Amino acid sequence: MAAPAFELRDATGKSISVSSLHGNVVLLNFWATECGGCRTELPYFIEFDHKYRSKGLRTLGMSIDVIYEKLPGLAESCARVKPFVRDHQVRYPVLMGDDAMVATYYIDALPTTYLIDRGGRIAAKYVGLVDKADVDGNLKALLAEREAHSGPADARPV
Repeated sequence: MAAPAFELRDATGKSISVSSLHGNVVLLNFWATECGGCRTELPYFIEFDHKYRSKGLRTLGMSIDVIYEKLPGLAESCARVKPFVRDHQVRYPVLMGDDAMVATYYIDALPTTYLIDRGGRIAAKYVGLVDKADVDGNLKALLAEREAHSGPADARPV
């Protein structure tokens, strides 16, 4: 199944689209600043980003604070997310999610994480706190695949 298309801005205003990441493996994590499980797994994703970026991994955070915290708008969400990202030394882009993203990616619990293969297909979906070793194994397998390969290796079904 192809990953749904999107184009969103990060907290600094830079626009990122899923299509611009084609050819890379993408770790897409939906989270919120006050979500306990999200805070627990954040260091895993920072580590993966550092460890695998040079091999073709692109890590994206998708903050849905505006929905999770019932904030009035994007400005209030950015006011929470920017210092959180700075304080936790998150070096990968954090996009500002909205109702459309939550619906498009079927987010009904946090955290939720997707792995997208080099061909833009969803290879795995994790709902709740991820198992670090499982994600690491799936990332290694996906990064080893060539784009022309038709299926994910050792990924959980969606």
